[in-house]
Amino acid sequence: EKALVETEDEEFFPRYSPNGKEVAFLAERTEIRVINLATKAIRTVLDKKWNYSYSDGDQYYNWSPDSKWIMANILQEDQWIGEIGLVDAQGGKDPINLSESGFNEGGAEWGMEGKMIYWESNRDGQKNRASWGGETDIYAMFLDQKAYDKFKLTEEEFELLEDAEKEDKKEDDEEDDKKKDKKDKNNEEKEKVDPLKFDLENKDDRIIRLTIHSSSLGSYILSKKGDKLYYMSRFEKGYDLWETDLRTRETKILMKGTGSGKIELSDDGKYLFVNAKGGIYRIELSSKKKKSISISGEMLLDRAAERAYMFDHIWKQVKEKFYVEDLHDVNWDFYRTEYQQFLPHINNNHDFAAMESELLGELNASHTGCRYFGRNSTGDRTAALGLFYDLDYDGDGLKIVEVMKKNPIITKESKIKAGVIIEKINDNKIISGENYYPLLNRKAGKYTLLSLYDPTTKKRWEETVKPISLGYEFNLRYHRWVEQRRDIVKEKSGGKIGYVHVRGMNNNSYKDVYSEALGKNYRKDALIVDTRFNGGGWLHDDLTTFLSGKVYMNILPRGQKLGTEPMFKWNKPSAVLMSEGNYSDAHLFPAAYQMLNIGPLVGMPVAGTGTAVWWETLIDNTLVFGIPQVGMVDNEGNFMENTTLHPDYKINNDPGVVITGVDQQLEKAVEVLMEK
Repeated sequence: EKALVETEDEEFFPRYSPNGKEVAFLAERTEIRVINLATKAIRTVLDKKWNYSYSDGDQYYNWSPDSKWIMANILQEDQWIGEIGLVDAQGGKDPINLSESGFNEGGAEWGMEGKMIYWESNRDGQKNRASWGGETDIYAMFLDQKAYDKFKLTEEEFELLEDAEKEDKKEDDEEDDKKKDKKDKNNEEKEKVDPLKFDLENKDDRIIRLTIHSSSLGSYILSKKGDKLYYMSRFEKGYDLWETDLRTRETKILMKGTGSGKIELSDDGKYLFVNAKGGIYRIELSSKKKKSISISGEMLLDRAAERAYMFDHIWKQVKEKFYVEDLHDVNWDFYRTEYQQFLPHINNNHDFAAMESELLGELNASHTGCRYFGRNSTGDRTAALGLFYDLDYDGDGLKIVEVMKKNPIITKESKIKAGVIIEKINDNKIISGENYYPLLNRKAGKYTLLSLYDPTTKKRWEETVKPISLGYEFNLRYHRWVEQRRDIVKEKSGGKIGYVHVRGMNNNSYKDVYSEALGKNYRKDALIVDTRFNGGGWLHDDLTTFLSGKVYMNILPRGQKLGTEPMFKWNKPSAVLMSEGNYSDAHLFPAAYQMLNIGPLVGMPVAGTGTAVWWETLIDNTLVFGIPQVGMVDNEGNFMENTTLHPDYKINNDPGVVITGVDQQLEKAVEVLMEK
């Protein structure tokens, strides 16, 4: 083994040119360089300004069949939307933006010997209610008019043309055989590839949607002749392998349950190789037979050396990807030396994660730290019953004071209610003062016998239930809390103000806000948008846009009022609740809400945590660490990171008052909106 490139930059994702004379590779994650294997000369063919790498593996490019061009993901200037770029492999020129769509396009492949390209696009698929995520399709662009005309032929026309081309090829082969033997002929054909010529003047007129249905797509590949498209798509339980005949448009499932991974076509076009679900297998296209390809091996792992590598990797990643180059004026070289001395004394990932968190904490930034996720399939898993118990009850058993709503263990026939005492779990008596949780260990989803007693009726009975997980019970508690907030707002406002809680900055939470605001709260005069305890995501623009509706027109057919325009935005007063528990995008949303002067902020200051993070899983996948790598800057040039957001009305929820059921911040929000 010998290194092709020796520089201080990180290089990866190498790709040999089809002629075998050069290798393209990524430098500094986004810049495409090419090395000539004969001269070892290196040239840059795509400057890093044309891309941004959020996480390793998000860049993609391919050589053209004639080794003169590279198709790559690119970004337009000042825009974080993916486009398809045609790059001159000699370098020195800006890429040609082939897609220019404003939709997210990427993953372009060459097809039909370079006469067309095909890629993934979200221009037609249904998108999430929020801006990010949705269904995609495979699109093709023909770079050659003749190839496009051929592709558009009917099935019958295409068969006639193929017969004619086969006859012409047969005559050419007979002529070649007279001049050379078969070996020489094969060698000559391998070396000779005609340079590609592109007709880009009317390229947009030669774009075709290849898939007949938008979906959640995985890998995809076109047959050598360009007549079949194979792709992974998810519609029901998981990903299946699909096949579309591009001439007849017949689409069918080639194989169920393949999972999402990578598919490749064999050189002869007879087989598909699939890498998915942790394995590799081959599918013979003619028979649809599947054959597993087994790989086995052993590795002697030096965990101390691996931890030393991960330490260096984290240090270097932060240095190269932290959202500001000065790393908050932290002497990162100094801290590397200081913390490296602890490595010889660490023999487990718990301590390693703690040490790395201390190192990353020196940056004085959000979205840092290292976490260890131990996986123990035989470990403790305490279940729950979705009940609240009387903490003042000192007798044997558990006295129920409340059954949580929507508790799945309570059937129509169940007699479990407030006041009832659980005396035994699986015939094990619950003794006063003793820990009863072991009786529920690993019982989630499993039939469990409860022995019950009602002190009012003096009756005893047994019920068989399926306990729930602690996570499930947490959700029941959350919905109980939201319902209580909603009742408080209704009572304090006399039903004039609506309430909605934004649990996370994600599509599901946005759908909840949208549904409740324009549904049950549509007739209300104002809306409280509660973001307290929200851990973030990416939803700030969707929420601010939704809440900033201004009526400019009424919808009135024959005197019947059907609403206003905008129809799908909230166009009445609102207020946003926030607290110290807001984080990340739950900082950016109330900040944007305040910047756009949509309404008042009520609650407590939110720490400046407005950056986008990459939580990278390390080579030991029980460890994850964070890098705040995308800075957000307001119109005055201030980074949102480490810039505290102050509410218009600062209200601290006193714990001594909260436990009595009073929410001081919520009541202040009601008061402020009632004044409007």
